[in-house]
Amino acid sequence: MLEFFDLAAAPSVPWKNGGGSTQELVCWPPGAGMNGFEWRVSVATISTPGPFSAFPGVDRQIMLLGGDGVQLTGKAGGWEHTLDQAGVPFAFAGEEPVDCQMLGGTSTDFNLMVRRGAWRGALQVVRQAQSLDGIGAGLCMVLQGTWRWSDGASTRTLAAGQGVWWVNDEHQDEHSRVEPMGAAFTTGVGGQSATLAWIALEPTR
Repeated sequence: MLEFFDLAAAPSVPWKNGGGSTQELVCWPPGAGMNGFEWRVSVATISTPGPFSAFPGVDRQIMLLGGDGVQLTGKAGGWEHTLDQAGVPFAFAGEEPVDCQMLGGTSTDFNLMVRRGAWRGALQVVRQAQSLDGIGAGLCMVLQGTWRWSDGASTRTLAAGQGVWWVNDEHQDEHSRVEPMGAAFTTGVGGQSATLAWIALEPTR
């Protein structure tokens, strides 16, 4: 299974506490609710301070996409983390009570949630071509520049906010990859290189 998405077209769902909204990119397996998903990727807009929702048994990773950032405080573990650098993921346990304070205006964050004991994986930012082959599941979204997805038979151009998610069957024999293209990659036009949010997941059971 493989599906393309565009963040600009993803519905924005307001939070119950009114402090922000979420655009879900994928929730696996299809139809699973917030208590039954195995992994989930979303983009959240944080507008006001407040506590994060608790997700027991879930490993979380968060990465700033834009805005001034937030200050996170783990109430149980006694840790603090300043999320103010775009493109730098931070991991924490979903059951941890976390308080979020604004560092300025509204912030936009990229979020990965993985059910502990079902899947394992990581969120990172890459600047080079990546292969989807041999990876159990995953997602990539363009952050900067233009990228090209191809499977040997067809191609698709992806701009900022666009991407693809996939779940590979163990018998699947495809040769899919994503690679940067254009002047921003080859010459660093504007001081920015092509960048991609990349998530690679593997089942643990």
